[in-house]
Amino acid sequence: MLDTPTVTAFAHVKPTDTDWFGQGLRDFFLYRDLGVAAATGGRVIAHLVKANQPPEHGTGWHCHEADFHIVLMLKGWAKFMYEDKEHLVAAGDCVHQRPGITHFLFDYSPDMEYLEVVGPAGFTTVDVDGPCAIPSPAPWPVTAETTA
Repeated sequence: MLDTPTVTAFAHVKPTDTDWFGQGLRDFFLYRDLGVAAATGGRVIAHLVKANQPPEHGTGWHCHEADFHIVLMLKGWAKFMYEDKEHLVAAGDCVHQRPGITHFLFDYSPDMEYLEVVGPAGFTTVDVDGPCAIPSPAPWPVTAETTA
């Protein structure tokens, strides 16, 4: 067995340790880093993603250049097109996105929040042509929060 140095570290991130931030991959979502990219030397990233604005145009058709990618829906729901099939991903559901799968997140609930784990941490996103038309998102209900 080879004697190779460990490039991972222990990490324990509490909810108050990292803030939600914009300027992530999508401007209509907020992100919260869970410290996994730093702990794994960039081999894996884990972050929370939550709805910040109503869906208008969605993510567009894209794929990720990554070796591993899962989405675990924690709250609410989201509607994805994976290739030419619609999938409702609800709280408690876990999706493994195989490398290179063409997809489009086009609708989500106001309380949507999911855990995303991707390897490597520095994965790339590539816009692609989609295989089919996308359904329109449902408007969010009008509440005091959405009119403020």
